[in-house]
Amino acid sequence: MGEGKEKKILGVIGGMGPEATSYFYENVIAHTKAQKDQDHINMVILSHADIPDRTEAIKSGDSEKLVHMLQEDARILEKLGAANIAITCNTSHYYYEQIQKAVSIPIIDMIHESVAYAVRELPDVKRIGIMGTDGTIGSRIYHKECRKLGVTPVKPSPERQRDVMSLIYDDIKSGKRGDRAKFDRVMSEFMRKNCDAVILACTELSVFKGKHEIPTICLDAMDVLVREAILRSGAEYQ
Repeated sequence: MGEGKEKKILGVIGGMGPEATSYFYENVIAHTKAQKDQDHINMVILSHADIPDRTEAIKSGDSEKLVHMLQEDARILEKLGAANIAITCNTSHYYYEQIQKAVSIPIIDMIHESVAYAVRELPDVKRIGIMGTDGTIGSRIYHKECRKLGVTPVKPSPERQRDVMSLIYDDIKSGKRGDRAKFDRVMSEFMRKNCDAVILACTELSVFKGKHEIPTICLDAMDVLVREAILRSGAEYQ
């Protein structure tokens, strides 16, 4: 543990999808500076796979059930002693404010933290490509945060966005390794559009990254969430 830091319980709303939640947990363990079990952070992981598809909810406008489930999950984690909550799904952050209002403990804002990290750590970044679900792209949650922090967000063309969705749903969510050609087509387009960085704005893309070598200009939102979760829990990131 970091010297003088209080150890805090991390609550995790997961299951969106289950493999992405597992990948988050593995990375929290891997990046926590620890010499023994007791150096690791205490976590309560709620892998709620029954939560409706976030992109479909945003597209249809029928979000009442989804929001209620996310709010209830946050309340459960608060009752179990969590000091902070991480949500291992980018698209669900469209409902961030509604979920945050349901609890008195902080929910880590993965969207804000990821864009802020890119601006802070990549000082020359001007244009950021956003690779995420239709729900993430259509709701413009990353676009709004980029504008706030003074950088230009870039989305894929409709054709390349279909590649992204196929990679997420047909490949990773279906338990496959992921078609590298789909990813490379999207990255090539971002390069042609003069992007200085590309945010992997879907936790299934984080899983893809764990199985493939990816360009150094890619910033994984999951990595940022892992780092923030560890530090807020009173441990050291490595």
